Amino acid sequence: MSQRNRNPWLGLVFVCVSLLVISLDNTILNVALPAISRELGASASELQWIVDSYILVFAAMLLTMGSIGDRLGRKRALQLGVAWFGVFSLMAALSTSVGMLIAARALLGIGGATIMPATLSLITASFRDPKERAQAIAVWAAIFGLGLGVGPLLGGFLLEHFEWNAVFFINLPVVIVSLIGGQLYLSESKDEHAPSPDFPGVLLSITGLFALVYGIIEAGSDGWGAAHVLAAFAAAAVLLTIFFWWENRASNAMLPLYLFRNMSFTGANLAMTLMMFGMFGATFFLSQYFQSVQKYSALESGIRMFPMSMVIMFAASNSARIAARLGNKLTVGIGFMIAASGMFYLSQFSTAGASYLTILLGLVIMGAGMGTAMSPATNSIMASVPVRKAGVGSAMNDTTRQVGGALGIAVLGTLMNHRYLREIDSLKTVVPPQAYDAVSNSIQGAHGVAARIGGPAAQTIIEAADKAFVSGMTEAMFVASLIMLGAGLLTFVLLPSEASCIEPECEQVPEPVAEMGASAPVTGD
Repeated sequence: MSQRNRNPWLGLVFVCVSLLVISLDNTILNVALPAISRELGASASELQWIVDSYILVFAAMLLTMGSIGDRLGRKRALQLGVAWFGVFSLMAALSTSVGMLIAARALLGIGGATIMPATLSLITASFRDPKERAQAIAVWAAIFGLGLGVGPLLGGFLLEHFEWNAVFFINLPVVIVSLIGGQLYLSESKDEHAPSPDFPGVLLSITGLFALVYGIIEAGSDGWGAAHVLAAFAAAAVLLTIFFWWENRASNAMLPLYLFRNMSFTGANLAMTLMMFGMFGATFFLSQYFQSVQKYSALESGIRMFPMSMVIMFAASNSARIAARLGNKLTVGIGFMIAASGMFYLSQFSTAGASYLTILLGLVIMGAGMGTAMSPATNSIMASVPVRKAGVGSAMNDTTRQVGGALGIAVLGTLMNHRYLREIDSLKTVVPPQAYDAVSNSIQGAHGVAARIGGPAAQTIIEAADKAFVSGMTEAMFVASLIMLGAGLLTFVLLPSEASCIEPECEQVPEPVAEMGASAPVTGD
């Protein structure tokens, strides 16, 4: 099929298939962690690093991979990233030790960081009409939200019928479909006038983001005052300060700082950071709530979480039409307010014995708000960036998602843990000191101690631990609702109603095109 005959909407299908493998990855893995712990003998800290090694590398590499995609070609970057993801998914599935699995997950992060910005930059380069671009990005956001919900559901199903490594084998058919469809239906686009590589910027961005995300992750488990956490934040502050100083001086800057003068870009990136802060934090609690407090299996928990992702998908897919009428400012701001009200509702009505319908109402409200805000915020970022820098714009959008999500889990997790520890203090007189250490470590540890002790004391431990967990969860949800409310108010102040791109970098008269990727200068496959 020739470059000129490729339909952008058909190409979008395979862009979204590539995106799906990314959005599925971490959520499908979460439900497999207990099985991995049993089969490979992974400790609690090793389980954390099976998840976090991917996040750490993914977040650190995004800006670099987005810039490389603009230079080398977005289709080429997407195909290479998908193939890389397939190879190391196979390595993860065949892992025979915890160390091998952690290494495979870290290498998967490189593939994810290559795929994610390429998907959004291909959409931006392909749909030059603002209305079509907004609708295409709405579809992109809807698929991303769908993957977050399908992951636990699919993971639970696979674990009921197969071994733990099925959650990695399932990536392989998706990868094959993405590679074949992408080769047939995507056209190449890139920045034909890309400057020479910004090697200092690459090194500073990778090391600075690595230190920042590492510090956030470790703060969530070891506390914000731990020496290595403070050292990581200090290193991140120094490295990222030097990075921005260098980018302001370099003629070939990988991240042009003039973009931050545009509130369509800066305001929307801030909004995405705060949205992911609330979203990742909330889902982190709720999956544990269903499994550990309400005693549902992984599959049953996935089924109960799934409606939220469906609401996110529905709201995101319709948000472009809402934004066309109300503008980005009102649509994103209202979305935050709706999400905040859902979180506030959950903070008031969640109890250990709450009915599913009670929780479902909060999930639906929260999902509706997040889905409404996500797509217009993303469109604002991408519409504010010159098409030739679409990879960098997409990478900034993805970096804010990862940093916001990691912060949400770390900060809200710390709040929850402090409340949990205060609430279970009374158990010191019920269980021996060694057993109390396990109880204070997590709600799962408390249930394990109760199973070993048995008798009336076991019921006391379970009731106290469940009550403490829910108290911590609802306190964190309340704080998250206040942050989302503040984010909504900030959006009303900072975000313009219509996205705009700063002169002279933006193409003012786009070349009319109809094929995927050909709106930017086209090269051969």
